[in-house]
Amino acid sequence: MGTVYASVSDITALGISLTAQQTAAAEVLLEQASAKLRTVGRKYGKEIDIMIADPVSGEDTGLTVKNVIVQAVIRALNSIDNDAPAASALTQSGLGYSATMTYFNAGQSLYFLKSELKDLGLMRQTYGAVEVYNYGSAD
Repeated sequence: MGTVYASVSDITALGISLTAQQTAAAEVLLEQASAKLRTVGRKYGKEIDIMIADPVSGEDTGLTVKNVIVQAVIRALNSIDNDAPAASALTQSGLGYSATMTYFNAGQSLYFLKSELKDLGLMRQTYGAVEVYNYGSAD
């Protein structure tokens, strides 16, 4: 089992009060989010633990990792909460009636925003080109 990068006290330090049930859920979610972030990091060729251990930028990276984990857990806890709104957007039409709803974290899962992964240096903007027409070939 790997390192858990944040604790329940990091969530409550942000002024978020948790019930006993939410605290128990948060402990599990913190562990899962830490494991998931390590897995995402490996997908992009980065080891989170090594990034945190870096003597130059490790402290800042550690705080950023903690923030990413806490925010992901808060999003998951909010989706589990009975008081959380089910939909974030609703669009309706007329005569032929059509309705479209966009749900908040409908799967109640942990996820990381692209901006959070960019903050950690996991996702980087890439550029390139694909040669569609092969000019100059002897074919």
